[in-house]
Amino acid sequence: MSLTVQPAWFRGVTARAAGAIGRLISSVWETSRARRSRPLLYIAVGAVAGAAVLLMVSSLLGAAVETWSRGDVQLRARIVLLSARDQIEQLARDPSPEAATKLQALFTRLITDERLQAVGICDPDGKMRTATDTMPARLLCASIRRSKAETTVPIRIDSQDLLVSAFPLAEGKEGHVVIVHDLTYAKARSDHAQTFIMVTTIIAALLASGAVAVAMLMLVRNWRAALRATLDDLRAGRLEGAGPVTTLPAELREALDQYDLVRRTIDGIHIDWTPDTLQRALGSELPGAEVLVVSNREPYIHNHTDAGITVQLPASGLVSAIEPVIRACGGTWIAHGSGSADRDSVDAADRIAVPPDAPSYTLRRIWLTDEEQDGYYYGFANEGMWPLCHIAFVRPTFREADWRYYREVNQKFADAVVREAKTHDPIVLVQDYHFALLPRMVRKHLPKATIITFWHIPWPNAETFGICPWKEEIIEGLLGSSILGFHTNFHCNNFFETIDRFVESRIDRERRSITLGGQETMVRAYPISIEWPPSALAGQAPVPACRAAVRQRFGLGEGVRVGIGIERFDYTKGILDRLHGVDVLLSRHPEWRGAVTFIQAAAPTRSKIASYRALQDEAVALAEEINNRYRTPDWQPLILSIRHHQPPEVFELFRAADFCVVSSLHDGMNLVAKEFVAARDDERGVLVLSTFAGASRELAEALIVNPYHAHDMAEAIHRALMMPVDEQEARMRQMRALVRTRNVYRWAGQMLLDAAQLRRREGIERLAAANLPAVPRLLGRRLA
Repeated sequence: MSLTVQPAWFRGVTARAAGAIGRLISSVWETSRARRSRPLLYIAVGAVAGAAVLLMVSSLLGAAVETWSRGDVQLRARIVLLSARDQIEQLARDPSPEAATKLQALFTRLITDERLQAVGICDPDGKMRTATDTMPARLLCASIRRSKAETTVPIRIDSQDLLVSAFPLAEGKEGHVVIVHDLTYAKARSDHAQTFIMVTTIIAALLASGAVAVAMLMLVRNWRAALRATLDDLRAGRLEGAGPVTTLPAELREALDQYDLVRRTIDGIHIDWTPDTLQRALGSELPGAEVLVVSNREPYIHNHTDAGITVQLPASGLVSAIEPVIRACGGTWIAHGSGSADRDSVDAADRIAVPPDAPSYTLRRIWLTDEEQDGYYYGFANEGMWPLCHIAFVRPTFREADWRYYREVNQKFADAVVREAKTHDPIVLVQDYHFALLPRMVRKHLPKATIITFWHIPWPNAETFGICPWKEEIIEGLLGSSILGFHTNFHCNNFFETIDRFVESRIDRERRSITLGGQETMVRAYPISIEWPPSALAGQAPVPACRAAVRQRFGLGEGVRVGIGIERFDYTKGILDRLHGVDVLLSRHPEWRGAVTFIQAAAPTRSKIASYRALQDEAVALAEEINNRYRTPDWQPLILSIRHHQPPEVFELFRAADFCVVSSLHDGMNLVAKEFVAARDDERGVLVLSTFAGASRELAEALIVNPYHAHDMAEAIHRALMMPVDEQEARMRQMRALVRTRNVYRWAGQMLLDAAQLRRREGIERLAAANLPAVPRLLGRRLA
């Protein structure tokens, strides 16, 4: 059941209230005329009109609070069932006593929610089977309305108001799950709201009557003309911010603006987020919604090889995060076609169904010229925005020609979004710094679209971002989004400070929103994650076998400990710093010479940019220098594996390692850290993690280091090598629980459910805008 205001109900209440206002004003008018008291007339009309309008609004808002409170309860019931449906159905089909005991225990855990009173199962024959002890004795299955669809009805038992929801199992063939909610809190909230509104109404009425009296006495000759002009402005909508809509009491504002409701529910109730859970949530909260993803990097690359056309998975954290989500919910992914065989693999409309083995969504490829690629991608995006946002002490380069290409390519992708959209209000997921201008461009053609932009890299402080010559255009483009997401609250705060410094807009820090040109953008933190369980983990050999395979591949002795680093060759990843850390380790702790080898797997990237080529050359030279210093005939401390590594190979390296180093100098999240944790189902291994990676905010059980401090890095590696097994297991168990719970499906679920709440709120506001103008029109006719 959606939280909506019924137009007929709203119009009826408005008409009755307006009639009451008219009768009051007519009575005062006749009294004042009989007494020939113009000041009394002005004061009384102002006071009565103001008080009557406020009393009418208070009545409406009190009813709305109670309605939305019930909607809150219904949404909780739906999400509670969503989190446990699979387990309930499995146990319900099992007739054994053990299954009944487990089902009873599961129901007992579910009712820990503060507003959920009881849970039970009604058999198809109408008997209550398993139920919690809190199930009302007088509540019989025969009295509950059941069907093949979800049903929800309010009932009253022993002076207690309850809301009973019945959810069918296997379309009702296996019975119904019955969830009972106590509505006492809803009535209490409504009473509290009514009390608050009445007090506010009385104070506001007194202030309004005094202000109206003074104004009318001063402007006695012109009051009719001024009042008529004001009412005309109200009718025409020229008085922005006028009327009761912008002065909502806190209780109604909380009910109307429900963004925190779903997140509180997600955090407060344990939900195992999976592709199936995500699909159910979308089907429930966004039925029939169209999802479009926009990114520069495509999820599948087709290349010509000697063996024919082959499919490559790119080494991209963005793709690793988004691809499982689009597989789960379907839709269209719009991306740059960069493979040598990409054009040969698409249809006439530049589309291809993916994944190749089990297609579940459409990949729409966009073609760029070499000049566009050089200017938009290598130039503005990666020589300008990337170093600017990462503050990695590489000077950002901004060129006018690069900016023109960036703008043109953003427009090309925006046009593709508009063409691919099959509805007028799709959900568009815009990915990363390559498309800062796209949200505003799409908004011009699809004004009702829900645009969620996620910025995968850090957002710097305002002073640093001020370096960009086109900062205002970038900000205005991003503020075309409905929701703008960052990895951490720190980055959100940096964005607010940047807006405050450079753009004239309205910032609401309490609601965490920014309004520019009438468009409100919600700014939220959504820590990105990985799929759970990772698909690359399927088919992996046991950890001992992985270790044996890696040792054999790299020629390592049986007793040599293994460290792993896996990154793209990017100067923000701190590859040189971790090599220096190994150097200091062998210098300060010579007992590890011959006993530990660090394998750095690095994929070449952005080789057209000089700073990236220089980094790779410097890493090779540094590794050779360190190896020459410490190597023996049968051992060397560092091994560089410079090539693209497929996900199964990466996870084999993770499983073979005694420790993994993630030494980002500045990173939005860094999913390598979470992938290492996910790979260790043996609960062994130690993660050495940079404090400047967003992942350090979540994976507190890692050894947190300052990558700029080589001694700190060396001591952390030494501690990792010396850490007892029981401590490794305790730390890894805690981190794995977090990654499992806060996986990529939860990340996507938070954004999409927030989008659902936003769309619901916009629907309420449209109804309010359509109905509230009746009030000033009625008043105008009475006072004319």
